[in-house]
Amino acid sequence: MKLHAITRTDYKFPGQTGVYHGKVRDVYTISDKYLVMVASDRISAFDVVLPRGIPYKGQVLNQIATTFLDASGSAVPNWKIASPDPNVTIGYIAKPVKIEMVIRGYLTGHVARLYKAGKRQICGVPLPEGLKEHDKFPLPIITPTTKAEQGHDEDISREEILERKLISEADYNILEKYTRALFKLGTEMAAGKKLILVDTKYEFGYQDGKIVLIDEIHTPDSSRYFYAEGYEERQKHGQPQKQLSKEFVREWLIERNFMGKEGQVVPEMPDEFVSQISERYIELYENITGERFHKEDYTGAVDRIRKSVENFLKGI
Repeated sequence: MKLHAITRTDYKFPGQTGVYHGKVRDVYTISDKYLVMVASDRISAFDVVLPRGIPYKGQVLNQIATTFLDASGSAVPNWKIASPDPNVTIGYIAKPVKIEMVIRGYLTGHVARLYKAGKRQICGVPLPEGLKEHDKFPLPIITPTTKAEQGHDEDISREEILERKLISEADYNILEKYTRALFKLGTEMAAGKKLILVDTKYEFGYQDGKIVLIDEIHTPDSSRYFYAEGYEERQKHGQPQKQLSKEFVREWLIERNFMGKEGQVVPEMPDEFVSQISERYIELYENITGERFHKEDYTGAVDRIRKSVENFLKGI
């Protein structure tokens, strides 16, 4: 069976004044006021876009993100206006803040690799001794990164952010406040579905001088989840945690000697593994939303998206 995926779009919408093809999303600027964000099925790891798209990944990302944007809007203002198509969110344009706010509740992933290498401080935040991989931190830690247009994002401390004047102290305090509020909400929503929100990242921007949440939140591209059931038992016996995230893709690549470093070649992903990734994304959608995933028909999907966006734009 042929695996279909939306790997790129090239629209010319009415009033279009710009387009940006990101690692995963194709973002169209309309009248220098609105953004049309199309979630493709591209997948990236180690800041590299992998050669093959993952069926339904874009739909999963977009629908999870809109669920959380709608749920968090009363606590943290965001950019969203509407989602007229399963793969599309339309919102107000905002000037992006040049840092990403990463928040971690557990010693997992990147920070676990640093800890294993002997580091006991990340982004200026001290890490306690005696932790093992996937242990919970006493309190969630914020570990910001620079937002690189190309290549790898880099860890940065609060002190460096202020020293380099990437943002004012008052505005940085707002970012921290919003980050903790969003993580608390995401943690509570995940717990209600017997999941653990392990870590995630948020992006913010300025809209009419105010800081708003932009881009996606709490998706498997920006977040990591564990199953709550059996977490303590697995930790007690030093067993791997059952994850719903992109980490298993990273692990598959690492096993095949790829970590996005110069000279390394992306290993070819067989159909079976691509299907497995797709199923993992759908599994996360159904777990985190509590709703059954409806697979949109890929026949004419690119044209469907175009019509959905054009019909919505007529009304704004």
